[in-house]
Amino acid sequence: MKAMILAAGLGTRLRPLTDDRPKALVEIAGRTLLEITLARLRAFGIRDVIVNVHHFADQIVEYLKVNANFGMRIEVSREEVLLDTGGGLKKAAWFFLQDSTGDAPFLLHNVDVISTIDFAAMVETHKASEALATLAVQKRESSRQLLFDERLQLCGRRAGRHREPEIVCPSARLEPLAFSGVHVISLHLLPMLAEEGIFSIITSYLRLAGQGEKILGFQADQYYWRDLGRVEDLQQAEQDLAQRVLLQ
Repeated sequence: MKAMILAAGLGTRLRPLTDDRPKALVEIAGRTLLEITLARLRAFGIRDVIVNVHHFADQIVEYLKVNANFGMRIEVSREEVLLDTGGGLKKAAWFFLQDSTGDAPFLLHNVDVISTIDFAAMVETHKASEALATLAVQKRESSRQLLFDERLQLCGRRAGRHREPEIVCPSARLEPLAFSGVHVISLHLLPMLAEEGIFSIITSYLRLAGQGEKILGFQADQYYWRDLGRVEDLQQAEQDLAQRVLLQ
């Protein structure tokens, strides 16, 4: 199984830490966010990873070189212009299609989230449902919510409390859930990314869900999860690590 780590962002919310480094190289308890994510993937058995880079890209390339890619096969996808999650994945699609066997899914993981989400359970759920993509979601406060029906099929999104929701497949009951930045994706999705240039993968998911494709949620409420987009989030994650709330 292969994986992609989304690490190209500017990390503006982490300033001043990202004034002289990419967010992937910001540290928690002496370990970079990139190392933590790679360790999680390696523990799951993944050895083939591609990382997209933009902000201080050369620092990430040198960091991986100095650390001998942490014993993994790691490719780098350079983005001269930030392509967002969908555009970034589309640019790196060759990595997953190269030497592909059957329809083995792959993992897509934000570098600035940390969790104990069970990748094995996600992959098992994804395969059993024959979904095109499976997204780890939780019941928590978020300014952006995805909307799912009773089968956890993606049906829309809501950005902001006072905005009209975008509905792509109407349902009598829609549950708002927050996306956690971890996806399991079928290879079949890659040639279906019709969007061009800079675009969010969520835009593609909504379009495909509206066309009847299975874009499913994976309920991840029982797992530890934290977004590391702000300095105070890093500090809280360090406390959690010290208290063993957060395990590798």
